[in-house]
Amino acid sequence: MNFNKHLKFEGQHAFLGASRYHWINYDAEKVAETYSRFLSIQKGTVLHEFAAQCIRLGQKLPKSQKTLNMYVNDAIGYKMTPEQILFYSENCFGSADAISFRNGMLRIHDLKTGFTPAHLEQLEIYAALFCLEYNVKPGDIEIELRIYQNNEIIVHTPTAEDIVPIIDKIITFDKIISKIKEQEG
Repeated sequence: MNFNKHLKFEGQHAFLGASRYHWINYDAEKVAETYSRFLSIQKGTVLHEFAAQCIRLGQKLPKSQKTLNMYVNDAIGYKMTPEQILFYSENCFGSADAISFRNGMLRIHDLKTGFTPAHLEQLEIYAALFCLEYNVKPGDIEIELRIYQNNEIIVHTPTAEDIVPIIDKIITFDKIISKIKEQEG
């Protein structure tokens, strides 16, 4: 048999594909809801790329109480770096949406484009990763974490008591994972 060639689709996965098989159990309402969420995630990716480019270029957006505009303008105002990878090990790293560190103040801002409530733990992990990568003690600096979502800004100022246990877990869990990798290797 000579199978049809679909070169344009190699390496891609259809929304209603076999690798995402759960849809087979959905009704019409559930597939519409799930596809809408899928589109929202794609839109969020594009908005993050747009925001990062605006920040890199120093291109402020019109002043308004809209999430994206507040996020971009604040990041530019604070001279933040967009999409910065914070690395502890190959087992533990992540990209902060926007980050700056100057005059003993660590700022990390996170842009949330969806409606699922954001979790400050994600930003606390970024703060812990920053401290680990740059050998900074969380008690020696000020930390301000911000989530921009639903036209609001949530501001959190964690203490060393919030960040140190995360640092300890990263170190401990990284060792556990590395040991397992070594044994499997």
